[in-house]
Amino acid sequence: MKQMLVRYIFLLLVLFCAQIFTVQAADRHTPIVDAVARARDAVVNIRTEKIVQRRGNPFFGFGDSLFDEFFEDMFPTRSYKTQSLGSGVIIDAEGHILTNAHVVDKASKIYVALAEESRELEAELLGQDSRIDLAVLKIVEPGPYPFLPPADSNDLLLGETVIAIGNPLGLGHSITTGIVSSLKRRVQLGKQYSSVFIQTDALINPGNSGGPLININGELIGINTAIARQAQGIGFSIPIDTAKRVVSDLIEYGQVRRGFLGIDIGDVSGNFVRSYGDGGILVEEVEPASPAATAGLQVADVILKVDGVKVASVEHFLSFMQTYTPGDNLELVCLRGAEERTLNVRLTTLPDGYQLAYTRRVFGFDLSEAQRGLTISQIIADTAADRVGLEAGDLLVEVDGIPVKSLDDYSQVIEDQLGRKPLTFTIVRGNRGYVVRLPDGH
Repeated sequence: MKQMLVRYIFLLLVLFCAQIFTVQAADRHTPIVDAVARARDAVVNIRTEKIVQRRGNPFFGFGDSLFDEFFEDMFPTRSYKTQSLGSGVIIDAEGHILTNAHVVDKASKIYVALAEESRELEAELLGQDSRIDLAVLKIVEPGPYPFLPPADSNDLLLGETVIAIGNPLGLGHSITTGIVSSLKRRVQLGKQYSSVFIQTDALINPGNSGGPLININGELIGINTAIARQAQGIGFSIPIDTAKRVVSDLIEYGQVRRGFLGIDIGDVSGNFVRSYGDGGILVEEVEPASPAATAGLQVADVILKVDGVKVASVEHFLSFMQTYTPGDNLELVCLRGAEERTLNVRLTTLPDGYQLAYTRRVFGFDLSEAQRGLTISQIIADTAADRVGLEAGDLLVEVDGIPVKSLDDYSQVIEDQLGRKPLTFTIVRGNRGYVVRLPDGH
């Protein structure tokens, strides 16, 4: 009888401990665990191979370009294969992958590894834009694949929990959590480019770059980007709404097409900035029949916000507009006199020949292709080109340091730089070269 009682008590203790363990396991099953489980299968490791060619040269420290010009046939060229790693997220069952442009830049081969597979799959680059730092890949082998569809980032809340997931080494996932500390943080990426990011304190290292930022529901709200190595405890992600605007262009055209607004702009005065707080941009000209004119924008209006993002300078505005494509709608908040107005604009494609018409209007010259290269065919009287002394017959070889050999080359460079003034033009006349800045002529 005593033995049976001991066994009964022991069984009760076992059942009680099991119940406690079950409760504890349930307590550990948090919303973050559910969110990661929902998203993790769509996160991939990206491995790229690049072929780098270097010429053997014994003149170390002397500037390769000078010696390569005279001794290029004397030293053999060697090829080196380099590898880099990053992350990405599959956004549809067909195997389209969103990642950072810098993860796959100049790659000759791209391979991806899924979370639950030991083998690598080859992927092809469909399109990239280094200014936005986004790229789209596609897995060559037919799907279907696990995926995480883009959600919305326009309803983010300051302080809400977010999760950054990466697959930096192909050995498993790297998961960090944090909160949203800024919804639309403007960050300068280079001399001419800035962008708007979600800022979090979720750790984002270079290996996690290109992976997804998700909310507590496991929804894709951003693409993680490692851009501030010196900033400890700060992470940046490209808002998924930005990616959604350009992803179809990257897939169909291999690049982001420029949306046409139809205005010339300039910076506002220092007095305006001091009185209004965060600046804005001044509308200096509105082209007839353009989307801006149709929406009611006028000369002397000051654009304060684009889709809720404050614009403090011409560069900020131009960089932000590069994330919009033809057909996109955007909301402009403008100051006209002392009254704020909200205008809705639908962008169109650039009109045919717009780059050359822009060149004539802003810089003051026409171009034509000749046997020796791109030649200035006409100087418009009393324009910037006329005032600095350019002449018909001058050879144009570079725009802002980018070589141009044809009208197509030139049009692409000008399209990328529309609205930025002044630009530098490298001109050859006879056996001499000149660098001029237009339209200010200094």
